[in-house]
Amino acid sequence: MIIDVHAHIFPEAIAKKASDNIGAFYDLPMEYKGTPELLVEEGDRAGVDKFVVHSVATTVKQVHNINSFIFDSVKKYPDRFIGFASLHPDDPNLEYEFNWALENGLKGIKLHPDFQKFKINSESAKRIYKLCEGKCPVLIHLGDIRTDYSKAEFLLPILDEFPNLDIMGSHLGGYTEWESGTAALAGTRVYMDCASSLPFLDLEKAKELVMKYDKTQLLFGTDYPMWDASNEIENVKKLELSEERYELLMHGNFECLMKKYE
Repeated sequence: MIIDVHAHIFPEAIAKKASDNIGAFYDLPMEYKGTPELLVEEGDRAGVDKFVVHSVATTVKQVHNINSFIFDSVKKYPDRFIGFASLHPDDPNLEYEFNWALENGLKGIKLHPDFQKFKINSESAKRIYKLCEGKCPVLIHLGDIRTDYSKAEFLLPILDEFPNLDIMGSHLGGYTEWESGTAALAGTRVYMDCASSLPFLDLEKAKELVMKYDKTQLLFGTDYPMWDASNEIENVKKLELSEERYELLMHGNFECLMKKYE
C-alpha cells in the first residue's frame, strides 16, 4: 500500500496555467499538467494506491469553487482520492466553508501560507486551527528562505495553544529550510511529509534528516504535479529504511492518523 498525502489537482480548463504558475514560483519544471485524470494514470503507473488531493485558494472568492472541485474529484475517484479542502484565513464565511467541507466528506484542510500570504502563527490562522482541532487534520506548507510566512518554528507555540490539533507539515521540515525545520519539529507531534525534499538533498543528508524524526511522524508525498511518483518512491527506497519505518512512512502513519476521525 502506498498513499501519497500531497497531490495538487486542478480542473482541466486551468490545469496547465495553474501548474505553470507553481513552476514559475519555484523556478522548477513541472512533470505533469495537474488534472485528476493524469494523477490517476500516474498512480496506476507508479503503484500509488491513494492520493490526498487538494488545491490552494489564494483569494477568498476561490474557496468554495475549489472545494466543490475537490468534492467532485473525490466523487469521481472514490477509491483513489481523499479530499482536503482549502480555507482562507481572511474569509468572513470561514466557519460555513469548513462545515460544508466536512459535511460533504472532505477529510482535512490544506493551507499554503506563502501562496495565501499569512503567517502560520497569526491570529487569522488561529481561526482555522480552532475549527480543525479535534475534527480533522490540517496539512500546512512549511519553509521557504525567500519568505517569512511558513517557518517551521512558528508551529511550536501553535502546538501548545491547540493541544488536540493534528498538523501534517510539508517538505521534511521546510522547503529550502530542511535542516532548521527538522531541528524545530523532529520529535514533536507534527506529522511530516517528504514532498519536494528528497530530490534536493544528497543521500547522506536525506538519511540524516529522516532519521531525526520519530518513525511515527513521517508521511509519503510527491507534490504532484511537480515530481514523478516512481522517482519519489525510488528516492525513499534509497534511504534503506527498516521495513517497519518504510511501511509506516508509505501508508501506516497516515492510516493511523485518519482512524482518529472515522
